[in-house]
Amino acid sequence: MIEQPLYRRLAEHYRQAIEAGTLTQGDRFPSVRTLMSRHAVSLSTALQLCRQLESDGWLEARPRSGNFVRRPRRHAVRPLTEPPPGQALDPARYVGMHARVSEFIARGRQSPIKVNFSSARSAPSLYPGEALKNAATRALRRDPELLVRPAPNNGNADFRNLLARRAMANGMLLAPEEILVTQGCIEALNLALRATTQPGDIVAVESPTFYGLLQVLETLGLRALEIPTSPQTGISIEALELAVRSSDPIKALVVVPHLQNPLGSIMPDSHKATLVKFCAAHDIPLIEDDTYSALTNDETPLKALKSWDREGKVIHCASLHKVLAPGLRLGWMNAGRWQARVEMLKYVQSRYNEELAQIAAADFMSSSAYDRHLRRLRGSLKVQRARSAEAIATHFPEGTRLTEPAGGLALWVELPGGISSSALFDAALAEGIFIAPGLMFSNSNRFDGYVRLNCGAPYTDEIDWGLQRLGKICHALGRDRRQVVPK
Repeated sequence: MIEQPLYRRLAEHYRQAIEAGTLTQGDRFPSVRTLMSRHAVSLSTALQLCRQLESDGWLEARPRSGNFVRRPRRHAVRPLTEPPPGQALDPARYVGMHARVSEFIARGRQSPIKVNFSSARSAPSLYPGEALKNAATRALRRDPELLVRPAPNNGNADFRNLLARRAMANGMLLAPEEILVTQGCIEALNLALRATTQPGDIVAVESPTFYGLLQVLETLGLRALEIPTSPQTGISIEALELAVRSSDPIKALVVVPHLQNPLGSIMPDSHKATLVKFCAAHDIPLIEDDTYSALTNDETPLKALKSWDREGKVIHCASLHKVLAPGLRLGWMNAGRWQARVEMLKYVQSRYNEELAQIAAADFMSSSAYDRHLRRLRGSLKVQRARSAEAIATHFPEGTRLTEPAGGLALWVELPGGISSSALFDAALAEGIFIAPGLMFSNSNRFDGYVRLNCGAPYTDEIDWGLQRLGKICHALGRDRRQVVPK
């Protein structure tokens, strides 16, 4: 594991001291000169330490007075409520999801947008665009015919070798030949579902879940069975057991074990092991969407569900879309016992991926620059989430809930007092603010009181304005249902 910079380690030390009560609200924080002497660090390191704590909301700089300890107001926001342990929903009800999601997306695209909170990706400035451009240029210089000859069917050999090596950190032992390169994770999920199901089958999913998955299921003629999911530990195995006993056969299960979209939950290892064992015992193909695991606060790699797979019943799907470069659309998968079928389906569906992006990605990812990029990206996202959470705590109505996740790109916010995310979407869009309403993340209306807000862009005055306006709109919607918002 790559060690964090010294100023970040010192900032974490003082953050823990504040949380433990050793330093309390209003205390004068040690001066820059004191920090330099106490920790034997340079002026630059001491200043970076203070700036880090200030940006995270733990310090307040007062002109001509120094720095003072504060606790971010986000701690006043209560965590998300846990789902009721009731029975899973009836899959027969799930029709028309694609049209509803498409309407929200289309309206956002057709409107002039000032602040976009609807996506789940980082700002372009947080990705290594220059380094990838240089890697692609080197690849074309080495091999001028790269763009005018067919690419390998399953992906570039060097890229697959690199993916296999990196997968070891997540507990997976895969041969490069067992890896198939795809057009992002969404194609991998399509292939996994096509390999394991037939139209009309029931597929269990988390609830709430990524709306893109619900669209895929509907497009393939599959029925989604939503399983209650905790914002802390992930999908409820108890509810899954009930669903297995009480519904028609479940033909596949799709889960996001790490930084689940939209909840941000991370499954404990014990939960992951139990889930893999349960699915194997009931002969349910387990499809793992591992898009976000590299974006956790902790640099220690998380174990994939696939690492507990002993029978080839876990299909691992992953992507570099969120962590390296959205424009490359690079994903990959290992399909276990369905590998041969998936490879043929990929050939029929889209043939091979172009090779230049894979070579450029392999070049960059094989160097220490990739790990430095990930470290910077994690740090930036942590600050952006914290500042967004604090703004929500400051400006949204009392009773708003959120659980700040240990990584990722977004916050899942529970609105108070019966405020409708659909009404919030309409009022916000009228002011040029684009959000992802909770209705998009389920085939039922059970999440109309929630909204997902992206934190992938550096926190600016524009973003702060957007969150303040959302808070004012929520206050107005909470007072009455007429959506009349004062300026």
